[in-house]
Amino acid sequence: MNKPHPYMPNSVPDIKEKMIEEMGIKSIDDLYVDIPVGLRFERELDVPGPFTEAEVKKHVSGLLERNWGFAAPPFLGGGVWPHYVPAVVDEIVHRAEFLTSYTPYQPEISQGILQSIFEYQSLICELVGMDVANASMYDWATALGEASRMACRLTRRSRVLVPSIISPRRLSVLRSYTEPVDIEITQVDYDKTSGQLDLEDLKEKIGSDSASVYIENPSYLGFVEEGVEAIAEIAHDSKALFVVGVDPISLGLIKPPGEYGADIVIGEGQPLGNHMNFGGPLLGMFACKSDTKVIRQMPGRLIGVTQTLEDDRRAFTMTLQTREQHIRREKATSNICSNQALNALASAVYLSLMGPQGIKDLSELVSGRAHYAIRRLGELPGVRAPVFSSFHFKEFTVQFRDKTVEEVNQSLLDNRLHGGKSIVGEFPDLGETALFCVTESHTKEDIDRLAYALEEALEG
Repeated sequence: MNKPHPYMPNSVPDIKEKMIEEMGIKSIDDLYVDIPVGLRFERELDVPGPFTEAEVKKHVSGLLERNWGFAAPPFLGGGVWPHYVPAVVDEIVHRAEFLTSYTPYQPEISQGILQSIFEYQSLICELVGMDVANASMYDWATALGEASRMACRLTRRSRVLVPSIISPRRLSVLRSYTEPVDIEITQVDYDKTSGQLDLEDLKEKIGSDSASVYIENPSYLGFVEEGVEAIAEIAHDSKALFVVGVDPISLGLIKPPGEYGADIVIGEGQPLGNHMNFGGPLLGMFACKSDTKVIRQMPGRLIGVTQTLEDDRRAFTMTLQTREQHIRREKATSNICSNQALNALASAVYLSLMGPQGIKDLSELVSGRAHYAIRRLGELPGVRAPVFSSFHFKEFTVQFRDKTVEEVNQSLLDNRLHGGKSIVGEFPDLGETALFCVTESHTKEDIDRLAYALEEALEG
């Protein structure tokens, strides 16, 4: 394009020629010689325009007007859930000193954000029953990958055990983290009636090369693991670490992992004051016991508090920075650089606002509404809800006898309802099954509307 672009100063022909001369090339095409010819796009893009800014804005606004909202919050979970975010959370995280701040390095000028992360760490420790939490990971999946590598470093072993009922996306990320360092992943079977981890299979598969045993509680399919103490005992008898992944909202109702033998606790912090945001950014929680050897192998950053020498004021700073790649380089425990500080701040505000009793009340509310939904949907002809007999928290499986999940979900969409996540491809043995989610955002009327729409879909 010879004509200068109004927003690209370097598109002026004379300037382009000068830059080409300075780089010692004959044309811009010379910059792409490393790309095979067969992969290059050799023609103009079929894009309409050019348009003015006003014309583009009008066009995009017209597209947005074609969107329509759902009649109820989505019944879709599987890793990101429709929880209510109090207005005060958004008010605080949108303050300029937080919203525009990058990951802090200098304690002299970053006391506010450092304190907020310290408070987040403290609240997470109280919530999960552990001693030390880091300044956050990217999400639950990356926290799992880091926890597995951490366990292997601590035990000097090379195999991790995970349940067969695990989020396929988390398993995929785990494989990405473990394959480069030759860590083997072994999946443990489950009871086909209850969904509970098969303890006999665990005993058979665990061995002297096992670095960790990982469970999700509640599981990916929504039920609560009941034999957690026994699993912890089996892991520790083999000198392996016990790693537990949690939905933090459930901990108002379920015993925290620190009270049943967990060595490392991870999870997804999105339910704690973070919007769904089309799937991200998310917030990975990561906590462990206060063993110095263990803490020094923890990935990411850790914010500590001390006192000033002159006037005994509290001062916050990053501590144990020798773990970080900006100092240890290839010897670092992790390559994570930025953390999810703004998301962690949202969670700190949310937990401070809710308090222990608030989390307990919320947990009971979510569980109660989920069980009402289970009962309502389970009464429909041609429906089995849930598939497993265990106690479920906020997610549960719904199996359809005479319709496919795709057909059911399309019918729900026609009624402006977003149904559950299809797990047909993930767990084919379960047949035409979807994973539904109910939170405090769903009212009794929303659930009843879902039941009526499902009944209509099954009859159609």
